[in-house]
Amino acid sequence: MYIPTAFKMKDISEMIAVIQENSFATLFSTHEGIPFATHLPLLLNDTKDCLIGHFAKGNPQWKDIENQKVLAIFHGPHCYISPSWYETNQAVPTWNYVAVHVYGEIELIEHNDELMKSFNIMIEKYEHDNSTYSLTQVDEQLVNNLNKGVQGFKLKISSMEGKKKLSQNHSNERQQLVIQKLEGIEHSNEQQIACLMKQNIK
Repeated sequence: MYIPTAFKMKDISEMIAVIQENSFATLFSTHEGIPFATHLPLLLNDTKDCLIGHFAKGNPQWKDIENQKVLAIFHGPHCYISPSWYETNQAVPTWNYVAVHVYGEIELIEHNDELMKSFNIMIEKYEHDNSTYSLTQVDEQLVNNLNKGVQGFKLKISSMEGKKKLSQNHSNERQQLVIQKLEGIEHSNEQQIACLMKQNIK
């Protein structure tokens, strides 16, 4: 990923936070000689050195992905930045955003117990605290059929890089103007970018 110095994330814990808060990722590999991508949730393991996920068995990407060097992209908030918000209109539009790229190799999960553990971790993350849902209450045959229909995997992380493009290449005064405009837009992405810009401004 092209990352100008001003936009580079240097703190691993910051990148991990982006992954945990935006865990629906895009996983890229090469399948039959061409780029192939799947959109899927990927969760960090306890030691933060692997991402855990699963493919639908009908998805051909898993069939030749093992031991490949792959890329998982996590998209944080993003939004359009208008030059009309600046102190002068002698500028061009841009886009502010946060993204983390994770590189590593895939190891397929062959043991049913490990696959079930990954399902439960995902359910625990996404179900609300007051949810009554539990996989243990689902009919055993239905769960068995689910297991047969998916292929679990681990992405063993070799490196990661993060980018937060938050108007750092503009003056503090201009950044404050952008923040004010974003805070007036009632959309989640704009509100999140405004918050990140406030945290990042010097």
